[in-house]
Amino acid sequence: MMAEPKVSAGPMSVHADADAVAEAVASWLLAQSAGKSRFTVSLSGGSTPKRLYERLAGPAYRDRFPWGRTEWFFGDERFVPQDDRDSNFRMVNEAMLSRVPAPQASVHPFDTALASPQEAARAYEEELKRFYGAGALDPAKPLFDVTLLGLGPDGHTASLIPGQPVLDEHERWAAAVTEGRPEARLTLTYPVIASSRAIAFLVTGAEKAEMLAHVRSGAEDVPAGRLRSAGEAHWFVDRAAAGS
Repeated sequence: MMAEPKVSAGPMSVHADADAVAEAVASWLLAQSAGKSRFTVSLSGGSTPKRLYERLAGPAYRDRFPWGRTEWFFGDERFVPQDDRDSNFRMVNEAMLSRVPAPQASVHPFDTALASPQEAARAYEEELKRFYGAGALDPAKPLFDVTLLGLGPDGHTASLIPGQPVLDEHERWAAAVTEGRPEARLTLTYPVIASSRAIAFLVTGAEKAEMLAHVRSGAEDVPAGRLRSAGEAHWFVDRAAAGS
């Protein structure tokens, strides 16, 4: 069986700045939703995706996006209360979900009120499997229609952090990451991220330029470079991150 292609090899479009990246991804995401009776998205944290979420909740998209048939999941989360300033759920909720007609039942955050990161990861895995309708992923049936990802200056994506055991986890759907950052984190694992019809990386800022070039070169010594998927891959970057 042939290996799935590297996501790093997907086409890259360069935009003027972070706002232009947000607009490009908003338009692309709306197009991806067309014709689907149920549209499933895995969300990313970070300042660049926040601009995207604010754009989707704004006048240009709020009345055009299919909120009623979209399901929202989270690619990673910090193990903090949902109202904590560092919570990805809080950011997404304030930037988008609380401002649009998204049914509450269509939003699937990690349950960070559970006793431990490990329990929260297990619970999220169970929720994903219930939603998917099976306990094993089928390459012919992607879990997500779209997965949104960022890229850290150290090459991490989601909370797949360099040097952590989660990088070698291929059985669990979600995992706790308890080292490598000041706070414990929760993340989807490589197989679940890969189970997407389309993956979009949003990368902005000059501080990402060196790592973006490294990952795009095909390097596999950082987490983002190791991601492979049979789905389409798209890179939306600004001029600063592209080094131009």
